[in-house]
Amino acid sequence: MLRLRTAKSIPRNVISTLNRSTTISAETPLLSPSPLNPSLAANLHSPSIRLLRSFTVCSVSRNTVTNQSPSLYRSLCSSESSGWTAEVEYLDESGSVIHSGKGIRSVEPGVDDHVMVGGLKKPLMNASAVAKIVEVVQRWKWGPELETHLDKLQFLPSMVHVKQSLKIVEDVDAGLSLFRWVKKQPWYVPCDECYVVLFDGLNKGKDFEGIQKLFEEMVQDSGRRSDHHHSLGAYNQVIQYLAKAEKLEVAFCCFKKAQDCGCKIDTQTYNNLMMLFLNKGLPYKAFEIYESMEKTDSLLDGSTYELIIPSLAKSGRLDAAFKLFQQMKERKLRPSFGVFASLVDSMGKAGRLDTSMKVYMEMQGFGHRPSATMFVSLIDSYAKAGKLDTALRLWDEMKSSGFRPNFGLYTMIIESHAKSGKLEVAMSVFKDMEKAGFLPTPSTYSCLLEMHAGSGQVDSAMKIYNSMTNAGLRPGLSSYISLLTLLANKRLVDVAGKILLEMKAMGYSVDVCASDVLMIYIKDASVDLALKWLRFMGSSGIKTNNFIIRQLFESCMKNGLYDSARPLLETLVHSSGKVDLVLYTSILAHLVRCQDEDKERQLMSILSTTKHKAHAFMCGLFTGPEQRKQPVLTFVREFYQGIDYELEEGAARYFVNVLLNYLVLMGQINRARCVWKVAYENKLFPKAIVFDQHIAWSLDVRNLSVGAALIAVVHTLHRFRKRMLYYGVVPRRIKLVTGPTLKIVIAQMLSSVESPFEVSKVVLRAPGDSVMEWFKKPIVQQFLLNEIPSRADILMHKLNVMFPSSAPELRSMFPPKPIMSSKSF
Repeated sequence: MLRLRTAKSIPRNVISTLNRSTTISAETPLLSPSPLNPSLAANLHSPSIRLLRSFTVCSVSRNTVTNQSPSLYRSLCSSESSGWTAEVEYLDESGSVIHSGKGIRSVEPGVDDHVMVGGLKKPLMNASAVAKIVEVVQRWKWGPELETHLDKLQFLPSMVHVKQSLKIVEDVDAGLSLFRWVKKQPWYVPCDECYVVLFDGLNKGKDFEGIQKLFEEMVQDSGRRSDHHHSLGAYNQVIQYLAKAEKLEVAFCCFKKAQDCGCKIDTQTYNNLMMLFLNKGLPYKAFEIYESMEKTDSLLDGSTYELIIPSLAKSGRLDAAFKLFQQMKERKLRPSFGVFASLVDSMGKAGRLDTSMKVYMEMQGFGHRPSATMFVSLIDSYAKAGKLDTALRLWDEMKSSGFRPNFGLYTMIIESHAKSGKLEVAMSVFKDMEKAGFLPTPSTYSCLLEMHAGSGQVDSAMKIYNSMTNAGLRPGLSSYISLLTLLANKRLVDVAGKILLEMKAMGYSVDVCASDVLMIYIKDASVDLALKWLRFMGSSGIKTNNFIIRQLFESCMKNGLYDSARPLLETLVHSSGKVDLVLYTSILAHLVRCQDEDKERQLMSILSTTKHKAHAFMCGLFTGPEQRKQPVLTFVREFYQGIDYELEEGAARYFVNVLLNYLVLMGQINRARCVWKVAYENKLFPKAIVFDQHIAWSLDVRNLSVGAALIAVVHTLHRFRKRMLYYGVVPRRIKLVTGPTLKIVIAQMLSSVESPFEVSKVVLRAPGDSVMEWFKKPIVQQFLLNEIPSRADILMHKLNVMFPSSAPELRSMFPPKPIMSSKSF
């Protein structure tokens, strides 16, 4: 170890202190050795002297000297002298003098940034300054002590020294402490490189909170400078670090602040931000960043195109995606397979098949080979669009390219061809699917089964059904319905019954399906098959609803199967089914048309089975007043008062028409006129009679049955007669609006009493005066009062023409009353 011996003017205690504390490296920046002679240099390298490899020189420790003797330090380092005032001797371990010579002096901090070597001034090296700063920072790390020692540096640091020091200091917290001390100095200038170094260190330590705080300090620094384009690298670096760390909110916040500060964001930063938002499932935010990128005229690179084109395509913004795709090619950038795949898929799904095919062909021109996924997407798009020929061409191209169609693609091709009616192609692909080792899904089986059933191919549908059940698959409800409908339409009752029982064994509820099959037979007028199917349902414990029972009952009535109809009606009544006035009236209508006496008895029995109140009314109507204990008019009024006209007005009107037909055919004219009178009183036919003051009186019978029309004409003319004779009111004309159907019957009835009515196309009309004179004839008065039997045979003949099944000689063992009384005979 070298020791120094100074001039005698230096106290011995200071010398001993210096001997213990001033051995330092030659790299020490504040003190440099004086030139040594060759003998000293040789001795320095001798084994007997322990030196550092860089050799050790004498140096005065500033702290030691200052603490022990400030006056001595000032005398040694006085700026008034150009060098030391005494010689410095260099001693070895034994105390022998190796060399002596003038030493060097330090300078006051910030006054003279150089050192004296002998009598020469030499500038302070940057490396020495940086090394001293690093030494202090690594020694004290942070806090007031670090700032105190930095304040006592014997030179004025510059931003160059700070930048280099920050690169050397590995401790990020220490570097931040140094940087915050520098920011307090008057010579501090905001520096982008300092921030870059600090951000890099914080990122390596994953200290993102520290990055955010330092970023805020950098933003505050930006307000101190007039140059708005500072810290470009630091701003972009922070945003990229945060984006890569998936700190979405912080990264976007920093991005917005950087834009507000006027910093130009580079392309890589935009790409990182867009990738972050896309990975987080926020494509609309990525598009927002992309739009801001376009506004700043930033140049899009290949990565930007690769990011944004697929995202735009998948989000449905196809025009924008395709525009960027064209722009990418114009810039001689080679689109990747992902760009092509996204455009082909999105265009196809959007129905833009021509564009999709164009991009697909263009992709092959760039040397990209279609993938299996792309083939699937194209085939699916064309198949769903109904362009099955192109889909099959792509199917063949896919197989020729070495790709094996997957399960979903087989299913899609089969179902699309089946639904379009191309059953042969569908069955061919179906067989290929089985040969390829794929088990078709129930959906595929169901589609084929339903399409074959819909086309009426019983054998093919049954083969598919048997294949499906043999494969252990459970047919769906729609498949069973389609198959049962087909078998019902083909009238294969036994096979349909077998399928229905299998369906029930599979756990399905079969009541609805069985009822649907029954309705098919009913609508097809196959009453025998419907009855057979109903018996099968009963034996299998399958129930149906009252509506279908009623439909089948009406079918049996229509076909004259009264023996089968009565049990159905009994079932309907016993199951609390509603036998309403409409159903009762329909049975009565069958009775009116009946010609066979035995069937008439059956119909009467069916009427009684209904247990409807209208049947009690019918029975009471044909009894005498002694049994009824009230006049017939009162009896009829009581019945019609019990009808709910809000719900049954139409049914009551229907009942009046049929009942009047029956009463006329039975010769019960008086009873018929009572029914018509009460019906008119209850406004069932409100527009039938019109009194237009002295101009015209009219009767409209177009909506009435034949019997009701005849009764209405007789009864209304009787009212007109009373009005004209008793009140002396004579209209200009009287009209009977009959329509083409009832015109002949009514005209023939009136011609028997020489009426003045003229017959036109749909109306019988006569002047009021002529009708007045006609009414005065006694024969007319008796006719209108139902006491004139003249020409009764002609009237009954016409009625029998209109009702051929109601001839009185065939209807009953008892001859009916004639339409007129027999006094004239």
